[in-house]
Amino acid sequence: MRTTTFARYGTLLSQPPIRRLLLVGMLARVPHAAAGVLLTLHVVDALSRGYTAAGIVATAITLGLAVGAPWRGHRVDTVGLRRALLPSVVAEAVIWSIAPFLPYELLIPAAVLGGLFALPVFSVVRQSLAVLVAEDQRRTAFAVDSMATELVFIVGPATGVLLATTLHTQTGLVLVGVCSALAGVLLMWFDPPTRSSQLGTRDDAAAGERNRRQDAEAVETLAPAEIASATDAVTSSLPLVTSSLPVLGRPGRRMAWITPAVGAVLGAAAAVGLLLSGSDVSFVAVLRGSDQVDSLGLVFLFWCLASVAGGLVYGVLDRPVPPLLLLAGMSLLTIPMVLATDPLTLGLLAIPPGLLCAPTLTACSERVADLVGEARRGQAMGWYGSALTAGSAIGSPTIGIAIDVFGPGAGFVGAGGVALLLALVGLGLVGGRARARRRA
Repeated sequence: MRTTTFARYGTLLSQPPIRRLLLVGMLARVPHAAAGVLLTLHVVDALSRGYTAAGIVATAITLGLAVGAPWRGHRVDTVGLRRALLPSVVAEAVIWSIAPFLPYELLIPAAVLGGLFALPVFSVVRQSLAVLVAEDQRRTAFAVDSMATELVFIVGPATGVLLATTLHTQTGLVLVGVCSALAGVLLMWFDPPTRSSQLGTRDDAAAGERNRRQDAEAVETLAPAEIASATDAVTSSLPLVTSSLPVLGRPGRRMAWITPAVGAVLGAAAAVGLLLSGSDVSFVAVLRGSDQVDSLGLVFLFWCLASVAGGLVYGVLDRPVPPLLLLAGMSLLTIPMVLATDPLTLGLLAIPPGLLCAPTLTACSERVADLVGEARRGQAMGWYGSALTAGSAIGSPTIGIAIDVFGPGAGFVGAGGVALLLALVGLGLVGGRARARRRA
């Protein structure tokens, strides 16, 4: 029987392939984390446009990311990692070496292309981790990756501001493209496995064989109709939609992995994206209202460190917590931030929801890896990333309207309330399906 111990992190990180993958994945995320701030400052300062214009460029990138992530993930599934990443490596270097020197009207389509061909770091890292580690280690591995992402969002924006103020936004954006391309080259060089058949060492091969055997046993014990319908996404006894299923061929079969269970997880991911982007807008609005925007970094520090702490604990739990339940808790804890009166109280009130941020993202990733077999896991992770992105794209303007109408604090109530409602609806639907199956 497993025990809750932080030694699992040491065991995980003692494996060179996993340690290297997590490190490269973390470094590869920094350029794009810096790009958001750089683009905003570039549009506002270098192009002398307003924040609305900067928001349009951000939306253009988001649109490209939402469309491109599943496509890039599908390419990893079908042609392999190196061939799938090569277009992204070239595009990152070329697009972001040209875009900073374009007029605003041409910067928008360039931003769409930049998002469309963005290096699929998220899906590649999660897909490879699902192969490299045994099934009972996925929670710990995904938690480490979630914590690394939180650290990236502490370092990335600060790096963007530093580049914009010490060099120039044009130079900074070119460096973003070059560094992203170099990160892609590193991933191609290391070529982390995305299928169990690619595992090389004896121990890794044994772990992959165990995963394949478990998948085969799960398929053998289920009728085809049961596999297609799956089960709800809030239990831990879900059958796997594996690579042995006939998902190739007609378009309908290519998307057969999107079962009601997977759909519930994607919905939860979209709700998380809405909650996070809505909270970000609300942070800015509250601090701007008290003329203390320069303290925004302090608030994000509280939030991100709390998320890291929460992910650290969640990664060593013996049993998974349902993603929708974690989302509901995070949403509910977001609402009290309406009571904040200054940066310190805002940072302190950000700790409780922050503690559930990394666990919620980890639980969603773990569920996707459990539900979707290796043959379609890259595509599934891409759709998961798109769900997060779409939720973020919806959250910012929607919560912005609430802030404009009711005041800065209303953003937290709106973001928390909407995400909580979505979580409760999801829990009700999957609970109803479970009860119907038990009656049947």
